[in-house]
Amino acid sequence: MDLTPGTVAELTVVREAPFGYFLSNGTEDVLLHHRDIAEPFDPEAVQTVFLYQDHQGRLAATNVIPDIRLGTSGWAEVAGAKEKLGVFVSIGIHKDMLLSVDDLPPIRSLWPEKGDRLYITLDLDKHGRLFAKLAGENIVRDLAKQAGREMWNKDVTGHVFRLTKAGSSIITDEGFIGFIHESQRKNEPRLGQKVEGRVIDVKEDGTLNISLLGRAYEALDKDAENILAYMDPRGGKMPYWDKSMPEEIQERFGISKAAFKRALGRLMKNGTVYQQEGWTYRKEGK
Repeated sequence: MDLTPGTVAELTVVREAPFGYFLSNGTEDVLLHHRDIAEPFDPEAVQTVFLYQDHQGRLAATNVIPDIRLGTSGWAEVAGAKEKLGVFVSIGIHKDMLLSVDDLPPIRSLWPEKGDRLYITLDLDKHGRLFAKLAGENIVRDLAKQAGREMWNKDVTGHVFRLTKAGSSIITDEGFIGFIHESQRKNEPRLGQKVEGRVIDVKEDGTLNISLLGRAYEALDKDAENILAYMDPRGGKMPYWDKSMPEEIQERFGISKAAFKRALGRLMKNGTVYQQEGWTYRKEGK
């Protein structure tokens, strides 16, 4: 049987070399380099190894058996990127696997960064070279759990596995599939990025709708903080109040007038600021 990259094989040691051991299935030899040997190692025993191609494209072996192989899928951490090629992901062996630029978003800022996580599988190209590819959505959905109504309004964390014009799909740490509509985020997350949000709906198929926007009181606190951060370096005052034009509010603070009035009302209610003749002032000692 031919030795195929991305698979596990049972081989025997046929000779030792200065840089490792040559293993064989009786018809084909492959190198098990010293750096690919996990202890303990007995050269007299049958070796269970994972086959891959080294940096020169030669077939190589390691007795570190990764969970991700041909026909399997799993999480892999992004190790780095290379322009015009794609990103490299770690499957747990000495060599990182290339995820082609063809599988990545056309917008460079949405590429995964080092430390992000991708749900991948392995495949062979027409030349028999081993590479990584994103696991298909059908694979992800087959493995995902169905969420119950008890997940509503819960905080969740997950990694983005798919980007579309309408929004982003994630797999939560619990194994649920969630969708983040573009209206429920301030910025589009990267492929593979870890995000934190809250469940705003549990759909009949057991998937989740997720928002990355803060709850009303959380957003209000942030808006109030932004208002004070604007006032403080300006002597604790600003030429904006609850009757300012919506366009002015949007241009200066990036929020709607309704959100501005809610935040301003909270600050006035707790005695932090007061308004006078079109201006807002911070009270001394507040």
